[in-house]
Amino acid sequence: MRIKPLSLAVLLSCSLTFAAQASQEEVPLLDNTQSAQLIRSTYEQELFTFPAFKEGHFGLRMYRQTLDEKYHAAIWTDMAQVASRLNQFANEVVEPEDIILYSSQRLTTYQEKETERGQRRYTVTKHHPEYLYLGVDLLGAMARANEYGLKHKQDKTLRKIIRRYDFSRYVTDKEMIEAWAAQLANQVYWLRQLGEQDVVEEFTQTFRDTYPDDKDKMLSAQQYWNKLYGMTHIIFADSQYYQERVSEKKHQWIYDYFRNNIDTILLRAKEDVIAEVGISFLLAGLDHDPVVKKTRQAIRHAINAEKGMIPSVDGNFDLKYGEHRNVLAIMLLDWKRVHKAPTYQEHPEAFKSIPYGLMPKP
Repeated sequence: MRIKPLSLAVLLSCSLTFAAQASQEEVPLLDNTQSAQLIRSTYEQELFTFPAFKEGHFGLRMYRQTLDEKYHAAIWTDMAQVASRLNQFANEVVEPEDIILYSSQRLTTYQEKETERGQRRYTVTKHHPEYLYLGVDLLGAMARANEYGLKHKQDKTLRKIIRRYDFSRYVTDKEMIEAWAAQLANQVYWLRQLGEQDVVEEFTQTFRDTYPDDKDKMLSAQQYWNKLYGMTHIIFADSQYYQERVSEKKHQWIYDYFRNNIDTILLRAKEDVIAEVGISFLLAGLDHDPVVKKTRQAIRHAINAEKGMIPSVDGNFDLKYGEHRNVLAIMLLDWKRVHKAPTYQEHPEAFKSIPYGLMPKP
């Protein structure tokens, strides 16, 4: 049998294919550290154009990882927005009627949201409007000042406000957890951190009752994310947000769940949730756990190299909108270690001036 000679077009096609394959082999993919640096560079070029909350969120996390003084300005911005909020609360939102008016105005923003999360939050919180003031706004600002080794000049007034309310009312309400899982996880640990009401165990048990693992398939995408966010934020809040090592044994049910369900998580969750799952293991010193490797691989593949960031699930490349998921990606891919920082007592160079209203703790 005679073999038909290959045409010039076929030979050229084969040549180009082999050349492309060779070219791909010559250009290695970015590793974890390089990928993190790509995102970090993208964000640091624009960091001081961000709103104060976003700038502070990014700068504080990067400082707690690196202790690099270049983040001092962003930390001061964060302190300033905390001081501003506490100044307003201590002077303008003190009496019960002030709190109801403030909270009712905040509640209208959720009424206008048509998303499942927005509607859940509006529906349940209209029965507890004061929660928007107490949990979402006041507690977070007080806890952040506390982490800095500071307190507000009217700290006693603010604590009296907190003590008027029984937080077990919120944390043992399943519908509240379905609307605010991650926020409630933060708040129960903030209350403990501030030496106020301790409802961590009540919240944890109600959370587990709200989201039994054998009901995962019945959860909407939003509710599945809410469950995962709640679990990661229990870990994060216990670490005082990347400042202290957490105990795997203390949260064994969470780590077991993540290990047993990591492949489903990678399929169903957004990139910020995936990154949070990986960081949860790093906070427990489990750097070599297979979950960390899988989450890092997923996050690396989500990076758009041309834009130098991870876009939203619908392809949005807005830097400010994507700050949360991208700073988490940096931390996951280039994890350093936990640092109890910055505090006024141990890092005075970061506190050369303290925004009005705040003062050092004794």
